[in-house]
Amino acid sequence: MEYRIERDSMGEVDVPVDALYGASTQRAKDNFPISGVGFSRRFIWALGLIKGSAATVSGVMGNIEPETADAIRRAADEVMTGDLDDHFVLDIFQTGSGTSTNTNANEVIANRASDLLTGEGGLKTVHPNDHVNYGQSSNDVIPTAIHVAAVAALREDLVPALEGLADALDTKAEEFSDVVKSGRTHLMDATPVTLGQEFGGYATQVRKGRARVEKVLPELEELALGGTATGTGINAPDGFAADTIALMAERSGMAFREADDHFEAQGSKDAAVSASGALKTIAVSFFKIANDIRHLGSGPTSGLSELKIPSLQPGSSIMPGKVNPVMSEMMMQVAAQVVGNDAAVTWSGAAGNFELNVMMPVLAHNLLESISILANAADTFRERCVVGLEANEERARELLERNAIVVTALNPHIGYDNGAKIAKEAVATGRSVRELVLEYGLMDEDELEAALDLKKMTEGGVAG
Repeated sequence: MEYRIERDSMGEVDVPVDALYGASTQRAKDNFPISGVGFSRRFIWALGLIKGSAATVSGVMGNIEPETADAIRRAADEVMTGDLDDHFVLDIFQTGSGTSTNTNANEVIANRASDLLTGEGGLKTVHPNDHVNYGQSSNDVIPTAIHVAAVAALREDLVPALEGLADALDTKAEEFSDVVKSGRTHLMDATPVTLGQEFGGYATQVRKGRARVEKVLPELEELALGGTATGTGINAPDGFAADTIALMAERSGMAFREADDHFEAQGSKDAAVSASGALKTIAVSFFKIANDIRHLGSGPTSGLSELKIPSLQPGSSIMPGKVNPVMSEMMMQVAAQVVGNDAAVTWSGAAGNFELNVMMPVLAHNLLESISILANAADTFRERCVVGLEANEERARELLERNAIVVTALNPHIGYDNGAKIAKEAVATGRSVRELVLEYGLMDEDELEAALDLKKMTEGGVAG
C-alpha cells in the first residue's frame, strides 16, 4: 500500500494515499483495532445530514464562504448516500465521546470538498475543523447523530414492519376465528379458546409495541446540536443550531427540534435508554409470539400440531424428512440479542459524567442494531411464517374433546366439587366428561348439550 504523510497537532502520520481521511482518523484507526465493527449506515447518513446542513447555514450566515459551504454540502450528500462509506474506518470501541468518528467525518468531507473545488478550478482548501466542524463539537454532534439515526430507523424501518406483522396476525385471527381448541394456562389444559383469539392477542401485542415506539419518538427528535463542548454553546453563533436543525428537519421530513436543555442533552442519554426499553419490550413480545407458534406447530405426530408451519428447509443432517420451526427460532434469537443490547445501552446511559456521556459509540451501535434486527425479523417472520400458517382443525378438535377442564362450564349446574370429581375420573379413565356426567345423573342430555357448547365457551362468562 502506498502512503502519504499527513500532519496534525501531534506530528506526522502515514495515511493511505487514496484515503479521504487524515492524520487524526489514522491515529484512531491505529489505536482501536478492537472488533472490526464500525458505525452503521444509518449513523453515517446522520453525520452527513448534520454536516451538510450545518455548512449550508454557516454559508448563509456568512461564517463560511458560500463556495466552500456548497462544496461541503455536496461532499456531505455523498456521505449520506453511502458513496464514501469506505472512508469511515473506525471501530465502535473508541473514545467514549465519539470524537474519533466526528473527526473521521470532518476529514473525509473536507478532503472530498477540496477535491470538488479543485476539479472545478478552485484553489481553496477546505479545513476539517475550521469549516466542516464550524459551530460544532463532537460532544453535540455525536448525540445528535444518535437521535437522528434512531428516529429515521424507527420511522422508516421498524414502525412499518410492526404494522405489517400486526396486519398479518390480524388476518390469521380472522381466518382462525372458528377454530375452537384447548386453552392452556401453566402449560396445562384450560377452558377452550379459539385459535383466532390467540392470534388476535399476538396482533395486539405487536400494535402496543408500535405505540410504545411512537411514544419515545418525540424525545429522540430533540437534538443536542448547539451545546458544543459542554452545553454552553461556546463558538456556536446565535441561531446557528436552530437554523441547522430546521434545515435537517426539512431535508429529512422528520420533526427535529433543538433541545430545551443542552446540559441534559449532552450529559445524559435518557431518551436513548427509554427507546431501548421500548425495543426490549417488543423483543419480549416477539419471543412470546414465536415461542407459542413453534409449540402450537410441534409434532407433527407427537406434539401439539394444532398449527401447520410452512416448511422452509431441511431440519436435520441425520433425520430425513425433519422440518424445524426455523422462523420462530430466528425470532427468539433476535429477541435475546435485543435484550442483551438493551443491557449495554442501559449501562452506557449510566455513564454520563458531569457534562458528557462517555460511552456513546457503543450505545449508538447497540440501539441502532436493535432497531434494524427487530425490523428485519418482523418482516421476515411475517413473510415466511405467519402468512403461510394453517390451522390443523382436526387435531385441535381431537385434543379439545379429551380436555377434562371443559367441565368448568358445568360448575353452575353441578357445583365445583362434582366437577372436580368428574374431571379427575375423565383423566384417569380416558372417558369423556359428557359420558360421566350422564352416567352419574348430574344433568339430562339436553341440558348437558347446551352447557357444553364449546364455541360458546370461548365467548365469555366462564372463569379461567
